[in-house]
Formats: sequence, structure tokens, C-alpha cells
Amino acid sequence: MVPESRQRRLIMIVAALAVGVLAAAQARINAQLAEQVGGGLFAAAISFGTGLILVWAIVGARSDLRAAVASLPSTVRSGGLRRWHLLGGFGGAWLVTTQGLVVPAVGVTVFTVAVVAGQVSGSLFVDRAGLSPAGHMPLSIRRVLAAGLALLAVAVAGVESAGGDISWVAVLAVTAGLGVAVQQAINGRVAASTHQPLAATGVNFLVGFTALFVLSLASIGIAVDEFLTWPDQWWLYLGGPIGVAFIALAAWAVRGVGVLVFGLLSIAGQLLGSVILDLAAPAEGITFGWPQWLALGLIALATLIATNPGARSLRGRRLNGLGRRGE
Repeated sequence: MVPESRQRRLIMIVAALAVGVLAAAQARINAQLAEQVGGGLFAAAISFGTGLILVWAIVGARSDLRAAVASLPSTVRSGGLRRWHLLGGFGGAWLVTTQGLVVPAVGVTVFTVAVVAGQVSGSLFVDRAGLSPAGHMPLSIRRVLAAGLALLAVAVAGVESAGGDISWVAVLAVTAGLGVAVQQAINGRVAASTHQPLAATGVNFLVGFTALFVLSLASIGIAVDEFLTWPDQWWLYLGGPIGVAFIALAAWAVRGVGVLVFGLLSIAGQLLGSVILDLAAPAEGITFGWPQWLALGLIALATLIATNPGARSLRGRRLNGLGRRGE
């Protein structure tokens, strides 16, 4: 029988993989939405708006979630949370905005590559700084090696996909990846404080939508962008609900596995989702071949190294046992 703690960790690992797959699907949806509505900022606002409606409908229907959200001001006043812990929505808003800006230019695979590069680097920083509820996690050789393999994997996957030259616009996605790492850490703190991941998700969408709505109005007001039309395809409005699902899963799972391990697992999911999308519904001008398969293998190895501390623990137990027997 699998111990409850190991079973819970396994479920969190699966949840982290699912977050990555959902993120890849959301990137493709929001990129197509941006092309129809007139820009990535409008697409991001619509995506966050539909997610906001869904998550607050769920919060409003459940008394425990309403109580969790209502408790946040007193938790901040008492020092249980800092005010900036409630601002994770800015990271999500920037990620969704870059989906609409970057994916149409370079495709889902290169977008994923750039986000992952930022996410891996950012995860090392936030774990070292102790921003997540998992606490401070030192930069051990195992963790740095796993991160290095992940960066190598995304480089292999991305260079050929971009024809050997990743466009500078992908740098926007790198900054989005950095924001995702911080977002996951502080949303995890809110979820741990309220014991309700959906409460953290609700706050995330409220903050993100407010920022995007104000920016969209400003963009129209100063004639930077022009809103074109509301799309007829219903599935283009699924970006928000998908965001609700993966932000809630992330806020829950990151508490148990840490930001770096969670990031590596979600990276594997993102690459898997990109593979599925590129094989099942390839975008124009986007290729898929051996570099992506090699990248998946490297990510799998990096994930195994990062999520399997058992080898070191087993060695420690053996050494301790030898010492006790005086052998």
C-alpha cells in the first residue's frame, strides 16, 4: 500500500504535468483570439474576464470559499500575508498578454521555449529566496543540474523551430516565464494561508483582469490598438476557464513540491502539450521533428533528477546503518 504522503505527492506531480498541458492549449487559443480581436492585450482581457466570471461564480456559490476570501484582509493586517502576496495576477496577466503577442509571430513551440527559460531561472531564484510556502530551498547540485538540463532542452527544441534564429520578441515570453515563477510561489502562499486554492485563484483573476481592463481602455483611448470584433467560435473563449483550472492546480501543487520541481514538471507538460498541438493541428510555418523529441527526453531526465531525492536519502540511511553496526 502506498503511504498517504507519497500518494499525495504523486497526485501533485500529475497535477503539475496537467498545468503544463493546459498552458500550451491556452497559448494556442489566446493567440488565435488575439488575431481576431485586434491584439494580444484585448485577447488577454477577454481571457481573464471569462476566467474571472467563472471563478467568482464558484466562490459565490460556496460559503467556505467566500469565508476564505473574506479572511484575506485580516490575514494581511496580522502579517500572515504581505500585500504583495495578493498581486500574483500581474504575472498571469503578463503571461496571457504575451501569448497573443508572441505566439502569432514565432509559434507555440518557441513561445514555450522562451517561457520555460524564464520559468526555470525564476524558479531557482524564488526557491532560494523562500517566496513559496515550501520555504527556502538551497541551490543543491541536483537542483542546478536539473535546471541546466531543462535549459538545454528548451534550447534544442527552440532553435530549429525558429529556423536557427529566435526572434527578439520571444524575450517578452522569457519575462513572462519569470513572472510565472513568482506568481506560482505567491499564489501558493495565499492558498496555504486560506487552505483554499480557489480563493487564491479568485484573487489572481481579480487583480489580473483589473490591470488588463484598464490597459485595454487606455490602449483604445490613445489609439494604439483598435478592437475589431467578438469572435463567433465558442472555443476561443475557453482560455479563461483553462486559466482557472491551471492556476488553481498550481496554487495547490506548488505547496508540496516546491517551485523548481513544480516548474520542471509543468515544463514537461508544456512540451507534451506543444507536441500534441504541433502533431494534431500544426500551425502554418511551424515544424516538429527530432529536436523536440530530444528535448522531451532531456526534460524527462531533468524532472527525474529534480523529483527523486530517494537516491541520496537511501545512501544516507545505508551510511547511518553501517555506523550503528560499527561496520
